[in-house]
Amino acid sequence: MLCEDKFLEIYHRAPEALAFCPYRVCPVGAHSDANLGKITGLAIDKGIHIAYSPKLNGVVELCSLQFGKRAQWHVRDIPRYKRNDWADYLRGATLKLAERYPLTNGISGVIEGSLPIGGLSSSAAVVLVYLKAICAVNNIHPEPLELIQMSVGAENDYVGVNSGKLDQSCEVFSKKDHLLYLDTKTDKYELIPFGSAASSSELPFEIAIFFSGVERTLAGSKFNMRVDEARSAAYALQAYAGIEYGKFQDANLRNVPREVFEQYRDRLPENWAKRAEHWYTEYARVEAAAEAWRRGDIVEYGRLSTESGWSSIYNWETGSPELKTLYDIMCHTEGIYGGRFSGAGFKGCCMALIDPAYEDSIREQVTKEYLAAFPYLEGKFSVHICHSADGVLQNESLHR
Repeated sequence: MLCEDKFLEIYHRAPEALAFCPYRVCPVGAHSDANLGKITGLAIDKGIHIAYSPKLNGVVELCSLQFGKRAQWHVRDIPRYKRNDWADYLRGATLKLAERYPLTNGISGVIEGSLPIGGLSSSAAVVLVYLKAICAVNNIHPEPLELIQMSVGAENDYVGVNSGKLDQSCEVFSKKDHLLYLDTKTDKYELIPFGSAASSSELPFEIAIFFSGVERTLAGSKFNMRVDEARSAAYALQAYAGIEYGKFQDANLRNVPREVFEQYRDRLPENWAKRAEHWYTEYARVEAAAEAWRRGDIVEYGRLSTESGWSSIYNWETGSPELKTLYDIMCHTEGIYGGRFSGAGFKGCCMALIDPAYEDSIREQVTKEYLAAFPYLEGKFSVHICHSADGVLQNESLHR
């Protein structure tokens, strides 16, 4: 069922508007934004829709096709603490918006995700599409960076996830058939066309999404731990090198030259050294990947994405057994230029850049090998072929 059909079923009238925010993939640049690294990313043509109408009494009333419980609050009486349900991200977003702008109107809304949850920044996408809707009914027009900051603030301060701005930046700034190359320290970015390709019909790749079938995990808390370990490495390196430092939460590896890491890495606990190793090598990979994309070298860009995946597994040390297996299968499947698991790596999916000529054989081989390893996930594992897309602010009118 589509969200607009569910809206009609609930409210007995059609929604007044429909908004969309794409999911994103980050082939190179993972786990670096929280320490102010650089990233490359693409929005894809799958994402989150919301069908909505304004509520002039200020009430926000939302339901999701993926979750059963309806959520409700008032724009001037937002719960100050999370309720530990799917709508926490949206309560946090309302708070962040209300800190900047006076809110009068609420919305009735139905939210729909077009792919299974996990690994494609669905949390960032749902926050951004909700902000787009609640801003529209209140005649608010935030700048792109404001939208990103409010979305990140909802995750960091309200939900308690130590994420950076990678997801939101990809979903806001992206442009169809271009690579987003972003410095998360300065917020400067470039939208790089692929080589000399003038249109999507000339691009030599598609984006494959392999959903592992794993939707829940007890390991998700390790995401915050990895970020803290990288920050701890930065804090210790500053102390060893005599670099002036302040509060722990302000420490980041971007402010520590790589030669300082190489000089003092042996003094770091092994885990801290591994997290820093991933960050510094990923920074170099991103710079190389942007140049490979610029010259139209999809083979090299794919190789760097695969290398990023290896470092995420062995240096950043994330990845469930299912996603590691998917990664290994991708590494030896003909027609896959490269890829990695997407997101934190404890559930969800892997993404790959593939040669369109091999689409059918890739789908067949990866499915066969993966279900041979995890037969109990048959019916849950799925493969989706996607293409690049515009970011949320460029999707002003939607026709499906």
